[in-house]
Amino acid sequence: MAGRMMTWAIELSQYDLGYGPQHAIKAQAMADFLVEVTGNPTEDTDTWWKLHVDGASNQTFGGAGIILESPAGVIYEQSVKFEFPVSNNQAEYEALLGGLVLAQEVGAKRLEVCSDSQVVTSQVNGSYQARDSLLQKYLERVKELSKQFEEVTIQHVPRERNTRADLLSKLASTKPGISNRSLIQGITKEPAVALH
Repeated sequence: MAGRMMTWAIELSQYDLGYGPQHAIKAQAMADFLVEVTGNPTEDTDTWWKLHVDGASNQTFGGAGIILESPAGVIYEQSVKFEFPVSNNQAEYEALLGGLVLAQEVGAKRLEVCSDSQVVTSQVNGSYQARDSLLQKYLERVKELSKQFEEVTIQHVPRERNTRADLLSKLASTKPGISNRSLIQGITKEPAVALH
């Protein structure tokens, strides 16, 4: 065995080979992550992103749960705590607006939105009329943001099909952000829409 290695060492010495440690493991992990998140730029634009939103409110806190899934299966989750008083419908609209902004930031073009709020989905689809002046402003803002996409559909789903977004919104609306260190949670200090 030693004789064979010595023969190969002599044969290969003429090529001036050098050996060094491999440093690209961490950089390769980051490169793989970026490829997974951004996807293929030549990807078909007819693919739909799926957005699940839910808002929750109680006497002390309000919150939103947002789940955005890319056509490649990459999932973005957000739990947002509101530091202002909100009604339940206002929390649902805040969650929808937050989801639309997230989808716009990641470059989604076609969006299928699922919400368990019948009031919000029906107002956006036009089958219910928004009579409250604050909800009218929210509706205008949603329609304004929806124009940034090629196509947006919104549908009402039962709460059982929206459980993860519901859980994220309840976590944000019931627990202060500093006590739950395992959850990445955003904080919104002002509503997206105001009457004055």
